[in-house]
Amino acid sequence: MSLWSDVMGILSALGSGDSWTISKALSTQGVWVVGTLATLIGGLIVTALYNRFPLIDRHFERSVMVYTYLAIAIIIFVEVIRRFVFSVQAPWSTTFPPVLFLVMTWFGCSYNIRLRTHLAFAEFRTSMSRGLQMACLTLDMVLWFGFCVIVVVTATRVAANSASNFQILAGTDNFMQWWYLITVPIAFVLMAGRVLENWFEDLSNFRSGEQLIKPTMIGAD
Repeated sequence: MSLWSDVMGILSALGSGDSWTISKALSTQGVWVVGTLATLIGGLIVTALYNRFPLIDRHFERSVMVYTYLAIAIIIFVEVIRRFVFSVQAPWSTTFPPVLFLVMTWFGCSYNIRLRTHLAFAEFRTSMSRGLQMACLTLDMVLWFGFCVIVVVTATRVAANSASNFQILAGTDNFMQWWYLITVPIAFVLMAGRVLENWFEDLSNFRSGEQLIKPTMIGAD
């Protein structure tokens, strides 16, 4: 089967809404074409939304991190008291917090891409010429975007496989695993948006003569 046929098969499967058909279609090589286009288009849409709505740009990922962290802390705090004081415990109390931690981690990673606190090498790059600095920043964009594509494709495959097998979160009766697994590719599409947002900013700075490499700090705003 040709690559184009694989791509059309994936699009047709997505349109059907059947999890088993989608999982089978995503096992073909065409998923890399669809995944790359979806990550690129999704990233550009995210970048446009961030530029259009600065409030979302500033607070969305941080809000997800804060509220998921609070939910984890509350669940653990309450269930520890229930277990040791009342000798009862919700069966999902040991499986749901790791799910929330997964969400917090990847959305937090997206936010820190925007802050440029991931492998920036700022001290080393400031000694380079502007052309080399821009080349390094472009290389960063290509590598991060490629990483996003890989995760979007593989995580979507895992989520689709989970949905097709009707996997349920341990300790629950009807909480499907794919409901939280799908947040991984979503978070990495957001990350692709941050990567493109940074690169567009770097390109603008390069053309205008503004400083390209700036010092960063973990937790900075």
